[in-house]
Amino acid sequence: MPEVTITIGSRQFEVACQAGEEHYLHTAAKMLDDEAQVLADQAGRMPEARMLLMAGLMLADKTASVEDQVAELQAKLNEREAELANLRDSKAEPERIEVPVVPQSVSDTLAELAARAEALAVSVEEKVAS
Repeated sequence: MPEVTITIGSRQFEVACQAGEEHYLHTAAKMLDDEAQVLADQAGRMPEARMLLMAGLMLADKTASVEDQVAELQAKLNEREAELANLRDSKAEPERIEVPVVPQSVSDTLAELAARAEALAVSVEEKVAS
């Protein structure tokens, strides 16, 4: 089990950790040291134990806030996954669209009108040409 030296509040501590977790321990120690430094800057000298307690509480508060946010996001994600599953499971029926059919009598009438219009156009062209 490796031993790591961490610095918090200008004091060094020897701490044991699992192999491969040295980086995480250094990161956690840096976070605690940063919080302790904020307290030292704001309150000046205070007993070491109290400073570490307060810094730990500040980090715990931040952690609780992040955990609440993660829980909210997880709930939203679960809702979206349920919606997606419902959409995948539902078999969407194609929308039926009825197109009105033009009655044959209307088609015949339109064809007759078109023929008359063409006949008139030919007649006008002949009169203009003569």
